[in-house]
Amino acid sequence: MTWYNAPYRAAIARARRDEEDLFMLLVFSETLGVPNPASWYTLELQPLLLERFHDWHRRMGMEHSPLDNMRCC
Repeated sequence: MTWYNAPYRAAIARARRDEEDLFMLLVFSETLGVPNPASWYTLELQPLLLERFHDWHRRMGMEHSPLDNMRCC
């Protein structure tokens, strides 16, 4: 199956990264001040994704952490 995946590896990796970025925004949107109707379900995921938060906010173009109570930079 890798022979089929090889020509599209970059496109698949980009799509996966975009999905992860959207998921991170959904999980941390309430702490960023964006209303989230699913915050009750995503709140328990924040501690699990906190270690990847620094890479995410740098990739989104934010120099420093947008959260006041969290200094990761």
